[in-house]
Amino acid sequence: MSTAIEQARELFGSEVVTNAISRDVQLPYGAGTAVLITLDNGHDHTKPNTFGPGGLLSLDTAIEAARARTDIVAVAVTGKPFIFAVGADLTGVPALQNREQAHAIGKLGHDVFRKLGELDVPTFALVNGAAMGGGVEVALHCTYRTVSSGVPAFALPEAFLGLVPGWGGTYLLPHLIGAEKALKLIVDNPLAQNTMIKGGQVFEMGIADALFEPADFVEESLRWAAKVVKGDITVERPEVDKGEAWDNAVNMARFTVEGKLHGAAPAPARAVELVAEARNRTRDEGFAAEDDALADLIMSDELKSGLYAFDLVQKRAKRPAGAPDRQLARKVTKVGVVGAGLMAGQLALLFARRLDVPVVMTDLDQERLDKGVAYVHGEVDKLLRKGRVSQDKANRLKGLVTGSLTKDAFSDADFVIEAVFERMEIKQQVFAEVEAVVSPEAILATNTSSLSINEMAAKLRHPERVVGFHFFNPVAVLPLLEIIRGEKTDDAALATAFATAKKLKKTAVLCKDAPAFVVNRLLTLFMGEVLAAVEEGTEPEVADRAVAPLGLPMSPLMLLQLVGPAVALHVSETLHEAFPERFAVSQQLAEVVKAGKTQIFAPDFSIDPEVKALLSGGTDPSEESAILDRALRALAREVRIMLDEGVVAEPADIDLCLITGAGWPFHTGGITPYLDRSGVSEAVNGKPFHEGALKAL
Repeated sequence: MSTAIEQARELFGSEVVTNAISRDVQLPYGAGTAVLITLDNGHDHTKPNTFGPGGLLSLDTAIEAARARTDIVAVAVTGKPFIFAVGADLTGVPALQNREQAHAIGKLGHDVFRKLGELDVPTFALVNGAAMGGGVEVALHCTYRTVSSGVPAFALPEAFLGLVPGWGGTYLLPHLIGAEKALKLIVDNPLAQNTMIKGGQVFEMGIADALFEPADFVEESLRWAAKVVKGDITVERPEVDKGEAWDNAVNMARFTVEGKLHGAAPAPARAVELVAEARNRTRDEGFAAEDDALADLIMSDELKSGLYAFDLVQKRAKRPAGAPDRQLARKVTKVGVVGAGLMAGQLALLFARRLDVPVVMTDLDQERLDKGVAYVHGEVDKLLRKGRVSQDKANRLKGLVTGSLTKDAFSDADFVIEAVFERMEIKQQVFAEVEAVVSPEAILATNTSSLSINEMAAKLRHPERVVGFHFFNPVAVLPLLEIIRGEKTDDAALATAFATAKKLKKTAVLCKDAPAFVVNRLLTLFMGEVLAAVEEGTEPEVADRAVAPLGLPMSPLMLLQLVGPAVALHVSETLHEAFPERFAVSQQLAEVVKAGKTQIFAPDFSIDPEVKALLSGGTDPSEESAILDRALRALAREVRIMLDEGVVAEPADIDLCLITGAGWPFHTGGITPYLDRSGVSEAVNGKPFHEGALKAL
């Protein structure tokens, strides 16, 4: 074992070793004896198999033992129940001290996994459960692959975190299924909120050679393997086009990466180049290039931020800071939704799907109500067409969501959420009407994006049961739920809110009742700095492009279009009223709203000429770098103020909000790690947000 590996193994001292447990199995049809290697870390499915140095060496030992035998006809690899393997153990990565150690980890993975493709007997990967990263690559090194139709998640998510598939993925996958489909898994899916595919899709894409049902998956896979060994089944795979199709796929991937990240994160671009070069490289050359890429990326700041962000989403999100004892939560058996607009419809569908309880919507007239209920039913039909719900489930969901013109329908509801126009007097009136018909214990939740919970509850008989429950649009995509505690909100109401959020499968973050809470406060400030530069005379396109180095999912003006100019103006006015010295109201934006403009961009993605005319004037334009600097400085100052005010518990909660509520990429770590590593935190506040290594918990 090399010195670098020994050092790396010490740094992975907390590794939960995935053992490779071998046993002989007699293949049916007289095919002979096979060695079945089961990957198992000794825990149930809630702690998936991963590969650290110890796990890799255990697999190496099992493969070498099989290699030494002359009495076997095949080797098969499978996982423990529900889990095949979910990739590298990343816990020790932040502790790696130099490039040599990082390179050694990459090379060890290659040295072990490639043996599966170089034995004298055929090898079979029996992908019985979740497979990601290194787990997928173990399977790719095998001669053949079977997959269970019950596999819920199969992915190469490395680029999402700041790495590349570095144990064979960028070489083996495109040579197996072609560059276009390979790049979808290696680049497109990770950049699309880390999309995963299921077992059936793994087979359809040609990654697996056979698909079997979960109930007897291993047995059926071994029967199939026996027929392959005997020659009764010959696996034929389409020839991969290594000419123009490969080049076209690579060029499209380059365009996609540049369009989404603007050079902000190195990993996705590096992955594309590895695939590009894989066409003409030998296996040894391809693997060596992956080793070099891993060594470079493991030592990068982007990976450190990516791992921090991953830890936030996987751990902190599951244990929200400040949440009361869950045993205080009240049971929710019926939900009321005030309003029948687009947001209300999204909420009604979500509550019905996740809570499986009746949901009743109300609105001012029958036409609006019918439209809202029809929207929900239409969305259910879409789910049915996509195969995401059965016909019985679709019928049940439609039956659960109904409409009523009177709030008397809420009399037996345990949880009522309003999604009406963002004006305080309207929301106060709505809650007064709801309180008149519901029980004293019923929770009253508001989906307000910026208004005060305290003021909203001030005139109620039971203000203690009012809680902020702020979703982000689109509700089905963005996981964040800002839960806001008012001054009089009691623990039972808050506990019910958190318990409900968990059932809705949302990431809940506790926020103080402060103007615009977390995400909208920071995004409004961020957008305000860009709009201020425009008012001063900067061309809108220049100002919009200035923040591209962050690699955000959309530019400020595109975000303005998504939110809607009127809504953005309203939030900025709310924040200006609260903090006039830090939040300005763009007069140009006010003119855009006054002109009735709802779209900033024309269909060809250029700025609408009429909008551009409204966004003109000023005699003091700024350069892109200056605009980015002022925006980052404003964010650093505001985040520090928010933390000092106790809007959230820690910087980690700010970052979790931006990642899950605004789609900020993992390589930024949210915002506070980026501000630290760019030196802005220190310059503005005199100290970084994080002392030493990044830690989420």
